Amino acid sequence: MLRHSIRFRLNEILLSMSDAIDMISPQLNRHHQKVAYLSYRIASEIGMSLEQQRLVLMQGLVHDIGALSVDERLSLIEEEQPDAVNSHAFRGARLLSKCRPLKALADGIRYHHLRWDYGRGMEFLGRPIPINSHILHLADRVSVYFDDAPNVITKSSKLMEHFSKGENTRYSPMLLEALAELAKREYIWLEMSDREPIQYLPDYVMEFGKHDLDDFLQMARMFSRVIDFRSRFTATHSAGVAHTAGKLAELSGMSADERKMMLIAGYLHDLGKLAVKNSILEKPSKLSINEFDVIRSHSFYTYKLLSGIEGFHTINQWASFHHEKLNGAGYPFHLKGEQIPFGSRVMTVADIFTAVIEHRPYRNGVDKQQVRGIFEKLVKNGEVCEAAVDTLVGNLDVFVELCNREQQLAAEDYESFFSDEETAVLV
Repeated sequence: MLRHSIRFRLNEILLSMSDAIDMISPQLNRHHQKVAYLSYRIASEIGMSLEQQRLVLMQGLVHDIGALSVDERLSLIEEEQPDAVNSHAFRGARLLSKCRPLKALADGIRYHHLRWDYGRGMEFLGRPIPINSHILHLADRVSVYFDDAPNVITKSSKLMEHFSKGENTRYSPMLLEALAELAKREYIWLEMSDREPIQYLPDYVMEFGKHDLDDFLQMARMFSRVIDFRSRFTATHSAGVAHTAGKLAELSGMSADERKMMLIAGYLHDLGKLAVKNSILEKPSKLSINEFDVIRSHSFYTYKLLSGIEGFHTINQWASFHHEKLNGAGYPFHLKGEQIPFGSRVMTVADIFTAVIEHRPYRNGVDKQQVRGIFEKLVKNGEVCEAAVDTLVGNLDVFVELCNREQQLAAEDYESFFSDEETAVLV
């Protein structure tokens, strides 16, 4: 099978995802990087293979990917839920298990809040539990333990006194023994408390491999669920934008690879909205000026989060510039005219089209005639690309049908995902 020449480093993709998950609050403070860092240190200490060390490191970077709301993520940091089974862990595993390039991460994440319980935590409902789950559990709680420490060296001296209370009940004695050895090394806690703890790991450990456009398209589609599934009001938006943009790219004569790049950009264009609280996303009335300003920041954060992926510059521009206007009146960079790539212009048209035909909490979607009027005005004001609009309006029936179909499929996916979370235990 022919493989694409465009390839991306998985470590950079996972770090971008990790930063996106943690971006929602300063309280998270690179929580995923800290858990990943310490999980690797524990795995290394107990003599796991390099392959297994990499696996638990990757799992740590996205272990709370299934915690879809701001409040849920913060509650996990502030106080561990008492249940052995946590819905966010199973949700995360379901997301990952449906994404072929990341499927191997699912099992360890699925049970990362399962207690050791005198060894009974090595299985759940007759299913063997990987030691990675227990490593992640311990690393997660240690990371939280250090969160409010003004001096990590001082707090590390009391680390084992605190965690030994959970020996055999919450935590594996073998893993606590490894933690006790790590506790003697001040540099571990100084590195973990740094802004970028992952930077201290050996380069060879971070070699997770490279993936092509097809692989990354799967990952982008998975992560669009993290972005959109936070609210029933946004659950279908990225799917509509991505497929509208992809079709616009096709009808505009862009190559097959460029169409895939456009789909990826569409799935990730609202990545920065992970920093926006659900109370704003789900507000049943028009946003206040302050709330709208919070929303306006999202495209900047999309740009920032995607900037760390080498070779991603074009896709990043297409995704992040979707609120720029040809007359310079857009945001957040106020680009103008030729400063805005054609792919970004296509994305702008796709985003506006999807937004105006879909139902929102405070208004219903518009009809085809209204769509034509809206875009006629936008072109007249010099805000959007006339060529992209001509392609859209000239094939309006095709785009309405396409967008409605993809959003309906996304809605069914959303309902299925949340309809019976208990079935996620053995999925």
